[in-house]
Amino acid sequence: MGNREELLAGAKRCLSEKGYGRTTARDIAAASGVSLAAIGYHFGSKDALLNIVLIEAMGDWGETLGAAPAETAGLELTPEERFVASWDRVLGTFAESRGLWKAQFEAIAQVDHLPEIAKALGEAQGDARLGLSALFQGKAEVPDTEEEHSRGAFLQALLAGVAVQWLIAPDRVPTGQDLYRGLQVLAGSVLAPSAPAV
Repeated sequence: MGNREELLAGAKRCLSEKGYGRTTARDIAAASGVSLAAIGYHFGSKDALLNIVLIEAMGDWGETLGAAPAETAGLELTPEERFVASWDRVLGTFAESRGLWKAQFEAIAQVDHLPEIAKALGEAQGDARLGLSALFQGKAEVPDTEEEHSRGAFLQALLAGVAVQWLIAPDRVPTGQDLYRGLQVLAGSVLAPSAPAV
């Protein structure tokens, strides 16, 4: 493995273990066994390297989830069963990706000072929304349509909220079944016909 690859691997470990804000260039150099100057040579700055690693790590997480439809291929699942199974699959990835989620929220909190991370995360949102839409429909992929982006945007908003709850209190995070029941209750109140004015 060359210096660039060593730096990427070292930065990924640091991001997971120390987080986005607490990882220093020296930490990355030590974790990768590469000189401090190599960070600037290959990536321009520590922040640029961490941004690349964060986006790649989120992509890896997305690919792990993207394999989920193959696990239920051929099964006749109701929409409720598919929704619950998909959420339980997402929740199952949180424990192995705790450092990644913490780092992502740290980076988001710094977007005013790091416009490049805001740009990179913003550019990844479209693909993430389509990926989530596909996952929750049990498909390998979905067309790039307004409807699929709307479905994905709702799921993405729900995902961010569930991730925050899990980071704060993993033992109290809602299950897939809890989320489905909440969706039913919400849909019943939001989509219910309005009472006539008296």
